[in-house]
Amino acid sequence: MTKDRLFSTDYFFILISNFLFFFAFYLILPIFALFLMEDFGVDSSTAGAILSCYTVASLVMRAFSGYLVDSFPRKPLYLFGFVLFTLIFLGYAWAGMLLFIIILRVFHGLAFGLVSVGGNTIVIDITPSSRRGEAIGYYGLMNNFALCLGPMIGLFLHSAGWSYQSIFYFSLASGALGIIMASFVHTPYKPPLKRDPISFDRFILVRGLPCSLSLLLLAMPYGMTTTYIALYAQAMDIHVSTGLFFSFMAVGLGISRFSSGKQADRGRGLHVIQIGMLLAVAVFVVLSSVQTLMSWNAQVAEWLFFGSALFMGISYGTMFPAFNTLFVNLAPNSRRGTATSTYLTSWDVGIALGLLIGGWIIDVTTFDHAYMLGTVVCILSGIYFHFKVAPHYERYKLR
Repeated sequence: MTKDRLFSTDYFFILISNFLFFFAFYLILPIFALFLMEDFGVDSSTAGAILSCYTVASLVMRAFSGYLVDSFPRKPLYLFGFVLFTLIFLGYAWAGMLLFIIILRVFHGLAFGLVSVGGNTIVIDITPSSRRGEAIGYYGLMNNFALCLGPMIGLFLHSAGWSYQSIFYFSLASGALGIIMASFVHTPYKPPLKRDPISFDRFILVRGLPCSLSLLLLAMPYGMTTTYIALYAQAMDIHVSTGLFFSFMAVGLGISRFSSGKQADRGRGLHVIQIGMLLAVAVFVVLSSVQTLMSWNAQVAEWLFFGSALFMGISYGTMFPAFNTLFVNLAPNSRRGTATSTYLTSWDVGIALGLLIGGWIIDVTTFDHAYMLGTVVCILSGIYFHFKVAPHYERYKLR
């Protein structure tokens, strides 16, 4: 690879593969709770618990995935997980029992955990270290494009009368094409490593734990939003398609990715994260107020609702690559997979908690109370990051 060259053929294929992987995932994200409630008659808290099975399984697998991708060839593991992930969409289309859905969600989460860790680690392997934050940023941008198109198309198809089974087949096709793209990626030769005895620090990057707690707290309101935002819009009787919420969010994510990765590569990662945290607090303050504002001026409330999606995307898109770079910089090269898995596991734990706590709060109180909690959680994360995470990172970073 030419020094500092970022856009190689292999990098192009992994970008397209990542887009198709997440498009398949996001296509069913906003309609899966509706699928459970309409076809199986469950309430919102039960749907949240079933949805969280995916996230819990993913975070468990991610802990092991870090060890696996550090110890074995990464591409075969990546492809194996991708195939399993894709085939499960077929299971959703054929499922007739709620228990079968729950089992599928668990295996789907396991496959997702393996693919996400493997893909992130492959990106780090095939790009120069001097442009790692930028590479991670563009790789995540494919996720953002998928976030823009997937939920919007999924909701549009549902509104147009497509059956849930047809939407699952759509995801199946996207995943299959992603597997083909991934098969063209050439990963560098990795000589066999002496496998250390199994221990806790082979699965979790211990030096990354302070960063993990801060990221976990930020993930909670994010997971609550992406899962329940369609129900929130229904409760407020917003007539504009909520698919546009994800589109605005993805635009914001895309805008942020063009600069945040470069800033992280220039050593400004801590500053970038703190700016993103302040913006996240403002976003959830707005979301917690929208339902009240609807009784005052519905049009203004709708503008704020969709505007918050744009700035939510900018906020989290600013923080994602910087957080990822922090974890990688705290680990030696032989522990890249573990660093990536710790980063993603922290995110998954927060998402799972957001699903469970959000579903419970929505059932017993209101949506605006759920977003008030999201505001408080983001403030706590920011305080902890400033006083604990930033000094810890400056003390232990390796590069």
